[in-house]
Amino acid sequence: MSQYRSPDYYLLDELISEDYLLIRDSVRQWVNTQLLPIIEDYAQRAEFPRQLLPNMARLGLFGPTVPEEYGGAGLDYLAYGIMMQELERGDSGIRSTASVQGSLVMYPIYAYGSEEQKRNYLPKLAGGQLMGCFGLTEPDHGSNPAGMLTNFKDDGDHVVLNGSKMWISNAPFADIAIVWAKNPDGKVQGLIVERGMEGFSTPETHNKWSLRASATGELVFDNVRVPKSHILPGVTGMRGPLSCLNQARYGIAWGALGAAMDCYDTALRYAREREQFGKPIAGFQLQQKKLAEMLTEITKGQLLVWRLATLKNEGRATPAQISMAKRNSVASALHIAREARQVLGAMGITGEYPIMRHMMNLESVVTYEGTHDIHLLITGMDITGINAFS
Repeated sequence: MSQYRSPDYYLLDELISEDYLLIRDSVRQWVNTQLLPIIEDYAQRAEFPRQLLPNMARLGLFGPTVPEEYGGAGLDYLAYGIMMQELERGDSGIRSTASVQGSLVMYPIYAYGSEEQKRNYLPKLAGGQLMGCFGLTEPDHGSNPAGMLTNFKDDGDHVVLNGSKMWISNAPFADIAIVWAKNPDGKVQGLIVERGMEGFSTPETHNKWSLRASATGELVFDNVRVPKSHILPGVTGMRGPLSCLNQARYGIAWGALGAAMDCYDTALRYAREREQFGKPIAGFQLQQKKLAEMLTEITKGQLLVWRLATLKNEGRATPAQISMAKRNSVASALHIAREARQVLGAMGITGEYPIMRHMMNLESVVTYEGTHDIHLLITGMDITGINAFS
């Protein structure tokens, strides 16, 4: 049974209602009883625990902000953030699966899809009958997705799609992919590509040191004929995929704090129990310094994402604000994981404790959905008005 105690040094639980605490407790209980007992083994084996998907759907973890008429839970962004925080306390890869499904697959269909697309796909995605992935990053176009080479040509009632995408979470088992490609006019559009379409393959990425319990792969399109009815009609240009990334980055800002909180709590309990030189190591100044600084950074991050949730619910959160929160949460979580590993000494590298797994996972989280440096430049451009990307 998990001994986890959520750090709440500034009593932030008092700022949210009982309904949110119930949502958090339901996800926390599931993480404690269903995820934590198996996650170390799956991470060691580099295998995704697919048996978790039905219960994740039942908990409303797939597209919780999507309205109920389309199969979602109709929750707000504070609830969504809390759910992602609890999931990533368990494992970043499992949170990634939920983030991709909700923010990168269901959101673009809801925001930019036709009514027929919404009715056809969203309820099945929310219920876990269909799983999805998001195809934007290419082998030579990561931080500059506008340079993508994947494209489609007109072919009567269909288009013919060619190209490839890389580092795609959920790709190996996804039933559908939201693929961003350049249309015949050279403008970016989204398409819903279904598994089984001739010429579409999803080779799995192996030999990862990070997100080992998450399935990662490529998307390869070799003259794939896609019905024109599968094109998302509501958006053209980079605004489409970037708006999806904002949704995902928001969830990451909350999720990474969950990993940090788990590392801190683990280190605190270990420091109280581990004795050296005749007393618990928690009684030594350098260990107290580490723990106090960890808690300070967590508390600052909690205040940041709580305020961001309020702005998001009001429709006032800017992409730059979301970038700041994502960068801060992940950078803080990485530092906390490294400090917590030192508190545990050699035990910190073993699978008996979650810290090294969190640390390795966060090395991916600091890169995907916009790297640490790119998010700094987004903030810099916002405050100076000068684009430093080129």
